[in-house]
Amino acid sequence: MPTTDSSIAPNTIAFVPPRHGPGVVGGAEAVIGEMASGLVNRGHSVEILTTCARDHFTWANDFGAGTSRTLDGLTIRRFPTIVEGSRRRDQLGAAVARGEAVAVQDQQLWANHGLRCPELWHHVFDHGHRYRALIFAPYMFWTTYAVSQIHPDRSILMPCLHDEPEAYLDVYRSNMHGAAGLLYLTEPERDLADRIYGRHDYGLQKPSAVIGAGVKPDVASNGELFRRKFGIDGPFVYYAGRREWGKGWDDLLEGFAAYRRQALAGPGNGDGPLKLVTSGVGTVRNPTGDESAVVDVGLLTDAERDSAMAAAAAYVQPSARESFSRTVLEAMLARTPVVANGHSDVVKWHVERSGAGLLYHGQDELIECLRFVSEEPSAAASLATVGRAYVEANYKPEVVLDRLERYLDRFFPPGQADLELVPSPIGAHGAHGALPTDTRRS
Repeated sequence: MPTTDSSIAPNTIAFVPPRHGPGVVGGAEAVIGEMASGLVNRGHSVEILTTCARDHFTWANDFGAGTSRTLDGLTIRRFPTIVEGSRRRDQLGAAVARGEAVAVQDQQLWANHGLRCPELWHHVFDHGHRYRALIFAPYMFWTTYAVSQIHPDRSILMPCLHDEPEAYLDVYRSNMHGAAGLLYLTEPERDLADRIYGRHDYGLQKPSAVIGAGVKPDVASNGELFRRKFGIDGPFVYYAGRREWGKGWDDLLEGFAAYRRQALAGPGNGDGPLKLVTSGVGTVRNPTGDESAVVDVGLLTDAERDSAMAAAAAYVQPSARESFSRTVLEAMLARTPVVANGHSDVVKWHVERSGAGLLYHGQDELIECLRFVSEEPSAAASLATVGRAYVEANYKPEVVLDRLERYLDRFFPPGQADLELVPSPIGAHGAHGALPTDTRRS
């Protein structure tokens, strides 16, 4: 029989992201944090159940384990990670990335090795019945894959889904079908889930909603101050986020280097060819041969990021794997035009609905977009005039919180905690039978 924990207030809503806290870079983590704080400010009891990790490359336990409480009343419970790599897991991961067929047993091995957080699993096993709802994001991490199976009757998945080989694995299909509810950030994300998991295929007929994510207006941006602080002159395009292959970073660098070569070989470009300014985490290399062409400003505060957006001639989003693309909307709020990878259905949806940017497909079109921003700055800037209104109409934080509250009140109303004291058998809800979960503490 699970134990009780008197420190969990009645009707508490729990969010379960893989990481949370200062220095954490990730769209899903930012969405979770702001939703949790927003609900607290509306009088709800809210907890974040997460790991001690800050970095998603090493999963090192940078934060101390234990329970803390923020000034606004948000409770954060942190649990240590265990990281176990193996050559076999690496081989399976490569096969998955190539889209090869992988047996369910090997999928389980791949999902369970690498990052684990057994103490988080045991906390939810022991105390999950005390929560009104458990909201997990994103879909791929062990914190969602393993922990959402414990109390499926009150588990809500916010998958933050994009079209990638991992999304088609049977282990994640079982999670999507087994959860009590689903929350999506955009309509294209919901449509993708329907295509992959089947709207009428034993299952996605459950409480679901497209709620979006709140994007706060930039209240203190100062483009000139940003330029002075980091010594940046001339026009530049900006990219913020994770500098890694899966986010299209390498493609952006190669395309930008090709643009620079063409721009320098051609006729004059007014104030000169664009620079690329970037912030976030990950490795930054400069393939242009010009040290001043790619400027890494590291991790920025929210105010500094907003100022970078305001100073930029355009914001570039190279990722084809997006479920919301928060930075695109932050650029629109800053009245900065967007140059985005048209292979992302979500980003394409934002840009086409708003009219606040340009889409490219491949390096040649990226170069043409960058040349347009550089050579026709007034025309490029005029694209962005409609962006702020689009974001304010659809993604004000209070509008998103209204949607979330309506969803929870309708499908997960107060008072249902403690109704089911015994956790469900792990994996009992899958289309492929039990999905073994490794919960060893060492």
